[in-house]
Amino acid sequence: MKKQFETLVIDDCHYKTTLTKKFKKRKNYEPKNPKMVTAFIPGTIKDIYVSEGTEVNEKDKLLDLEAMKMVNSVIAPMAGKVKKVWVKMGESVTRDQLLVELE
Repeated sequence: MKKQFETLVIDDCHYKTTLTKKFKKRKNYEPKNPKMVTAFIPGTIKDIYVSEGTEVNEKDKLLDLEAMKMVNSVIAPMAGKVKKVWVKMGESVTRDQLLVELE
């Protein structure tokens, strides 16, 4: 059986190689959307400081997330207006779960 080579492009350099099944089925990289604020660690929502329609500046505190007996402040990555708060106080969240959406 003859090996099937494919071309892989990295920094404008073309390489002929074989690719594994795992590599072919991988999820493509998507840059994070700064308007979608997600949990960086699993935990529990302790306090929410914003609501829909609230104007926020960059680095304003949006909510507190308790994880492993430590309270972490989730801050706004950019200035904007809160479009929707996706969580409630006391709710348990998973890593990368959407918390707040900005406009």
